[in-house]
Amino acid sequence: MTWSEMQPLLSQACWDTLYMVGWSTLVAVVAGLPLGVLLVLTDRGGPAQNVVANKVIGQTVNIARSMPFIILMVALMGFTRWVTGTTIGREAAIVPLAVGAIPFFARLVETAVREVDDGLVEAVQAMGGNTWTVVRKVLVPESLPSLVSSTTTTIVALIGYSAMAGTVGAGGLGDIAIRYGYQRFETQLMWITVAVLAVVISVIQFAGDYAARGLHRRGGRSGPAPRLRLLKDPAADGEAA
Repeated sequence: MTWSEMQPLLSQACWDTLYMVGWSTLVAVVAGLPLGVLLVLTDRGGPAQNVVANKVIGQTVNIARSMPFIILMVALMGFTRWVTGTTIGREAAIVPLAVGAIPFFARLVETAVREVDDGLVEAVQAMGGNTWTVVRKVLVPESLPSLVSSTTTTIVALIGYSAMAGTVGAGGLGDIAIRYGYQRFETQLMWITVAVLAVVISVIQFAGDYAARGLHRRGGRSGPAPRLRLLKDPAADGEAA
């Protein structure tokens, strides 16, 4: 196969992979972030302690994380068909990718949030802040660099999952590697696909690390103390001025 024949295949496969990973990452972050924060809030000693709810959520996350992705795709075929109307193609692949990534990202969020200094939480509570204020003013801002790193890790994992999804007709780079590289013995195309995946992952990892370092320098967990004065009423500050 010549390069002129491979180029359109690789271009479409790259776009399909980025499309699947992008949408599944968005769903994973939107659903996994509150889930991970909730695991911290409801734990013993947390601002919203609820041991029963914490155990239920924790076990649900553990069960979902323990399921191999290839089995998860098969198990969710009925749900995928109900959501997208099909079980083949990139839109269908987004469903199991997102479902598999949500508990994975939630545990990363939990780890990041737990590293926030308890003294900051106590300071906000002492100033009259409620649970939502603790989350909005301390837990999320202070753990933001780690959350960015967690998102990067999730994206890289999803790229690997998407390649696996390509084996069952989801499209993307994994589909190219299987259909052409393995089934049609186009070894050159398969290795080019591997190289493209390596480049994509390297770029994403570099961008994520760069963003996380930038947030640290601007005052994340390793930077200056959080601006607890933000808890004050802006109107009151204006009157004082």
